[in-house]
Amino acid sequence: MFCCRQTVIGRIGIAESGGAVTNLVFMGQAGEQFAETGCTPLLEESFRQLDAWLAGELKALSLPISVQGSAFAQRVWTALLDIPYGGTAAYGDIADAIGTPAATRAVGSACRRNPLPIIIPCHRVTRRDGSIGGYLGGTDIKRYLLDLEQRNCG
Repeated sequence: MFCCRQTVIGRIGIAESGGAVTNLVFMGQAGEQFAETGCTPLLEESFRQLDAWLAGELKALSLPISVQGSAFAQRVWTALLDIPYGGTAAYGDIADAIGTPAATRAVGSACRRNPLPIIIPCHRVTRRDGSIGGYLGGTDIKRYLLDLEQRNCG
């Protein structure tokens, strides 16, 4: 099932299958590949938590998730879940954390393929020089999310 809603950062779609959230899509980017099929209770709860997170009322979304990807991408996505709310890590830090220090670019590729941005917080990954780098939803949304967390991490 796939459901879309307008949020403070634009129109977002969330998909679920088998009782787990599988995709979060910024509809202005790649969302055209999904057709809205209706909201289930899990998708309603996903949007409730997302709205609360975007309002600074939640520090993490607590949802059942299921993601498909290579073993390397799975390791990257798992490492992203360890970056604390309000914190950041460089692409190289993630590569080091998963035991592949030479794989900085591959970490960036895994972030670009993250099927659950925000839930798996790839927005917290920055360049080593402190610049924000790219983001699935665009750099304006990445900056917004980073600033939101900085304001609310106290």
